[in-house]
Amino acid sequence: MYIPNANLETRLPVLQQLMEAYPLAAFVTLNKNGLTASHIPLVYENDGSEFGVLKGHVSRANTQWKDASTEVDALAIFSGPQHYISAGWYPGKDEDGKEVPTWNYVVVHAYGPLRIVQDESWLMAHLASLTDRQEAGFSPPWKLSDAPPDFIASLLKGIVGFELSIRRLEGKWKVSQNRDQRDRQAVVAGLSEMQTPASRAMKELIEEASGRSKTADG
Repeated sequence: MYIPNANLETRLPVLQQLMEAYPLAAFVTLNKNGLTASHIPLVYENDGSEFGVLKGHVSRANTQWKDASTEVDALAIFSGPQHYISAGWYPGKDEDGKEVPTWNYVVVHAYGPLRIVQDESWLMAHLASLTDRQEAGFSPPWKLSDAPPDFIASLLKGIVGFELSIRRLEGKWKVSQNRDQRDRQAVVAGLSEMQTPASRAMKELIEEASGRSKTADG
């Protein structure tokens, strides 16, 4: 992934937080017919290694797991908040017109070797972890044990698990760092007027990056 220095995010807790907050990832492997991607929720776990491990599962009917290359690292792409940035927000639009729109976004790329898992106890533990995390905000939360055991057992036969031991993490936070303070304030004002969840999320990211920049400069 191309990452200009201004957009490089290396803080491990920040990268981990995004993977946990936006678990639906594009899971990419090199297969016999070329690159193959599935969009699946992944569970990030700190296993004591430098970057941790990702765990997921796919349908047994999904042939991606059968012939994924073991010689090339798999890739999981996590996409966080994103938003269109209008050129009309920049003061320069009325001064000389030399402005164009752009798109702000934050993403994490996790690379590592793939291990296929078909052990039933591993799959049960993985499904319980996945559902417990996502159900945490519900009252009452649904649990794997709420479904009949024989029903769950029958479903287990239709899935295959995998682990991706992360050995390289890349974070790209494209949140207007290449603009001066005046332009960043104008973008924040434009996003504030929209009053949508997406605009508020991007506004907070720009403000956080601007705060870090001021601290580094000061």
